[in-house]
Amino acid sequence: MDNRPIGVFDSGLGGLTTVRQLRRLLPHEKIVYFGDTGRVPYGTKSRQTLMKYTRQDIRFLLQFDPKAIVVACNSADTVRGAVAPEFSLPILGVVESAAKAAATASRNGRIGLIATQATIRSGVYEPVLHALRPEAELYKKACPLFVPLVENGRTEPGDQVLELVVEEYLQGLKDWGCDTLILGCTHYPLLKRVIGEFLGQQTRLIDSGAEAAKALADYLEEQALRADRQEPGACQYYVSDSTEGFAETAGQFLGMDLDGAVEQVEIGSY
Repeated sequence: MDNRPIGVFDSGLGGLTTVRQLRRLLPHEKIVYFGDTGRVPYGTKSRQTLMKYTRQDIRFLLQFDPKAIVVACNSADTVRGAVAPEFSLPILGVVESAAKAAATASRNGRIGLIATQATIRSGVYEPVLHALRPEAELYKKACPLFVPLVENGRTEPGDQVLELVVEEYLQGLKDWGCDTLILGCTHYPLLKRVIGEFLGQQTRLIDSGAEAAKALADYLEEQALRADRQEPGACQYYVSDSTEGFAETAGQFLGMDLDGAVEQVEIGSY
């Protein structure tokens, strides 16, 4: 048993959807979350910049002595393989677990991936998917407007701007006939209702953050690293920009009122 915390980071608030699932699966674990809100989005950044930011985010979380870190950002996860060996603790990502879930779920082998420009450009999903299911086809689409829409609370059915953007991005994928869609950004689960209504019930949506939470829960169980405390685990939240308004926005991602302190940090010093 291990009562050290779990570290989680994302480019902004989207990783809180992963925290939401971790709290459901591992209610006794302490979680330290960092959202790099001062430098969001990561999806438009170069590989070199992503590596720099990912190193800084991990270094910040290391001061809390975590037993594991979850990279709850698909864009940052594209460089995890290059960065993680520099650190001596388990660092899990969202890509591999989401790809495994999609490969298992798809009936016709036509799998869609929507994500940021950095994730699409990296090609990180293809080798994982094809290793699991060689005949699978992958339809990729960058959706850069989804993150700012979510961050501004534009997530509900009936929002005409959101629905127009969803149609613009996903019509080709719908026509192609994919039966499984990877939500390759942890912001996107907040758009599940609108995306699901547009694509129809025949298309299964894979939440990359939720799959990463499941993978971590399995890992902690296998390695006997789960917390042995009886009370619910506490959460600490850190951001790199102003904390003003964080509680209200974060509540949308967590599906509940914020229940921990929020502090601003200067991430550039790490």
